[in-house]
Amino acid sequence: MTTKLAAPALFNSAILVQAIKNSFLKLNPKSLARNPVIFVTEVVAALVTAFWIRDLLSHNGNAWFSGQIAAWLWFTVLFANFAEAVAEGRGKAQAEALRRTRTDTMAKRLIIPETNDRIFTKVSASLLNPGDLVLVETGDLIPADGEIVEGIASVNESAITGESAPVIRESGGDRSAVTGGTTVLSDWIKVKITAAPGNTFIDRMIALVEGAERKKTPNELALSILLAGLTLIFLIAVVTLWGLAGYSGTTLSITVLVALLVTLIPTTIGGLLSAIGIAGMDRLIRFNVIATSGRAVEAAGDVDTLLLDKTGTITYGNRLATAFIPVSGVAEKKLVEAVLLASLADETPEGRSIVALCKSNYSLTEPNLAGQQTEIIAFSATTRISGINIGTRKLRKGAVDAILKYVGVTAEKAPPEFTQAVDKISRTGGTPLGVAENGKLLGVIHLKDVVKPDIKLRFNALRAMGIRTVMVTGDNPITAATIASEAGVDDFIAEATPEDKLAYIRAEQKSGRMIAMCGDGTNDAPALAQADVGVAMQSGTQAAREAGNMVDLDSNPTKLIEIVEIGKQLLMTRGSLTTFSIANDVAKYFAIIPALFIATYPELGALNVMHLASPQSAILSAIIFNALIIIALIPLALRGIAYRPIGASAVLRRNLLIYGLGGLVVPFIGIKIIDLLVAALHLA
Repeated sequence: MTTKLAAPALFNSAILVQAIKNSFLKLNPKSLARNPVIFVTEVVAALVTAFWIRDLLSHNGNAWFSGQIAAWLWFTVLFANFAEAVAEGRGKAQAEALRRTRTDTMAKRLIIPETNDRIFTKVSASLLNPGDLVLVETGDLIPADGEIVEGIASVNESAITGESAPVIRESGGDRSAVTGGTTVLSDWIKVKITAAPGNTFIDRMIALVEGAERKKTPNELALSILLAGLTLIFLIAVVTLWGLAGYSGTTLSITVLVALLVTLIPTTIGGLLSAIGIAGMDRLIRFNVIATSGRAVEAAGDVDTLLLDKTGTITYGNRLATAFIPVSGVAEKKLVEAVLLASLADETPEGRSIVALCKSNYSLTEPNLAGQQTEIIAFSATTRISGINIGTRKLRKGAVDAILKYVGVTAEKAPPEFTQAVDKISRTGGTPLGVAENGKLLGVIHLKDVVKPDIKLRFNALRAMGIRTVMVTGDNPITAATIASEAGVDDFIAEATPEDKLAYIRAEQKSGRMIAMCGDGTNDAPALAQADVGVAMQSGTQAAREAGNMVDLDSNPTKLIEIVEIGKQLLMTRGSLTTFSIANDVAKYFAIIPALFIATYPELGALNVMHLASPQSAILSAIIFNALIIIALIPLALRGIAYRPIGASAVLRRNLLIYGLGGLVVPFIGIKIIDLLVAALHLA
């Protein structure tokens, strides 16, 4: 079972305390300059504060009103900072789980790497350089990221993945990469260091989790530019209005004009935009997936073609027994009993599945062979047969041609039921095994790569999202077609080579599609690098991890489906809150514009649909609501909009109905309630 990184509560007390402190630290104009909307709010808050001090010193009757406006403007800035600080704090809390795995380990650096001698000197892991060869023995921590060049060992990677079951790591192939901070449980390995000090996998993951290197995504940049443009336009409009008012002899105070500006500009989404992006990466982290950039998370939300490896993703990855077919004259029970006996000593996944099928479907139990003369016949690549001798009984199972040879008959002379079963199984992409006892054929075992039971439903959900699924396999076209049909994928690539994967991805991208895929081997690296979303397995090679833009700490390829959902949730959250922000700005205009001009243009009183107590109360209520709505939406920004696999048009309708209409209605209700409180407390 997958164990996720410890997830802090939505509002953890320690995170909240630190976030409050950081909210004040983020008041630094250099920090706020990257958020134009909130930066402008801070500037005008400082301006109103200056006017408040002037009114206070001159005993002006407006000091109480301007002081309240100044205070709520500062609250608006602090609440926006608080949203970002909480999101960052949750990410940093996640990083602690990874940081605890980092220790100043002592490494056994080999003195003469070229020889087979295991002569070493102990050095601090921080002194290791790429290319150094180290010896790691039972109980040792692997000092840094590297590749096994010799040996095989059982490694506990729970510090990284949260998964308690150890994994086998060995030289050569796709299981040679090891991660610093993990522990060797048995045997020994020689590891060639591949990471420089401070640049190990864990170091990079900690930096990414803490958000120190988080860059804005293209969509986020585009939205930021739009918000900055709107802010500039409204700033020019307000300054122009001030000039026209002065020219016409109408009195408009700076404080009131600032209130108008702040309610005009999109402060709600401006205050939450950064938090939404950070929270999107945080949701992946809590799913034990590290994204190397926000761009990767966002790209996952736009994916419309998903490449999935057959083995281990769509199927269980090992051939499993699904049926026993006896020949004429042999009772099914006799065949099953013979198969069970012949498989008791077979520790392969296929052998264990045969035993499990005998027990579950035929209610058999393992016989007690104590005291009987038994001889285990281990599988051999030469004979391609395994089995057991019990007294005078000789039970065998194995490849069909090998079994026929063992019993001394040709395929043409074998029982018709036997050859028919073999042909049927082969045509459907399965693997037939023959069974014999004392030189006589008993029947056939049907082995097949079993499709996971819920995978078809998941593919249906992806199809509802508009995502096309493609199965990639090295199997022959017949087997691939059978599995593809059973799993319900939209297409498949049989007998796939690395070049085939890369060519397919490039062709799809030329057609304007966004591609996601996963891989763990060096041969997957080109395709991982080419894909818009490349998810590398943490258990895979260094080349694969470097090529992808996400790393799955649990090495579970089926997470591609959840990654796409999290990406779509990020885009939906940003879109929904942007819709809400723009809609509630419209509602605020009905509160503040009549208040500004009702004295000069009494006809504007018709716009005062909320029947607010006074112009001052209307302005103050709108400013208070403008600040409080940011705090109210922080949980939604952090948790994200609940995702459901529905089409784009349905998502748009849902957005407009809930967050568009809601954005219009909520401010009318909220501002009216605040106005009643302001009037009751005589605050304006």
